[in-house]
Amino acid sequence: MKFFVDTANLDSIKEARDLGILDGVTTNPSLMMKEGITGTENIESHYKKISEIVSGDVSAEVISTDFDGIVEEGKRLAAIAPNIVVKVPMIREGIKAISWFSENGIKTNCTLVFSAGQAILAAKAGATYLSPFIGRVDDISWDGISLIREIAEVYSIQGYDTEILAASIRSPKHIVEAAKNGADVVTCPLSAMLGLLKHPLTDIGLEKFLADYRKGNA
Repeated sequence: MKFFVDTANLDSIKEARDLGILDGVTTNPSLMMKEGITGTENIESHYKKISEIVSGDVSAEVISTDFDGIVEEGKRLAAIAPNIVVKVPMIREGIKAISWFSENGIKTNCTLVFSAGQAILAAKAGATYLSPFIGRVDDISWDGISLIREIAEVYSIQGYDTEILAASIRSPKHIVEAAKNGADVVTCPLSAMLGLLKHPLTDIGLEKFLADYRKGNA
């Protein structure tokens, strides 16, 4: 399973890269705003910086909601770097645009997905990635992990090539559960990735080893 970091913060991206676990990046207008990056020119410049840090795919989200606008914006984003993936919302015009991008060799990430039916449409349109939002599904008392499992089952039966990119990850447990239930990729903040490192028995064991070493080499 691939790890994408969900951020627009260059330091977090570099830290994940330096850990040797980073496969790509996802970001969105909200994350750009969080970093104080506004305006089309500044946002596109920032995407360029991100794409130079990582060799894997970088999802860059469109703002337009009409077909012509999505296509024009997507073409401009895709021209920034070879590893840019155009992030398109799960709406009627978005599906139409994903089909156009697929036919014209531009990678896409279909975002804001909350059902297996939406996942089928995205795959039929030729989306490279599909982003079901686990945490947001959980927020409305449904089961986000069950959604990942259902989509993975449908994709396996139908032989779809679209990769399931589990998004809205809230915890290290979400990462593990997504991996168990068929996600091809998870995207999450660096903090969730680092949470996978933690276990009290690891801390206890390391402290004992170090204590024994100190006793034997005093």
